[in-house]
Amino acid sequence: MHPIEYIRKNLFSVTQDEFAAIARTTQATVSRWESGRLHPDRGEMELIRAEAGERGIPWNDRWFFEVP
Repeated sequence: MHPIEYIRKNLFSVTQDEFAAIARTTQATVSRWESGRLHPDRGEMELIRAEAGERGIPWNDRWFFEVP
């Protein structure tokens, strides 16, 4: 499982569309992240991290790069 897919499914429990809205991108981009063809940029990672904080999800930046 790709780290972004882990974050989306296991931490946020949202669809690709919902995760795309969090990162202010498209569902197609999230799909590319999960396949490893593309990676979120710093701004997108900051949006994901901020949303985790708002949802009370304990956060570790290592999750962007490796699945726990």
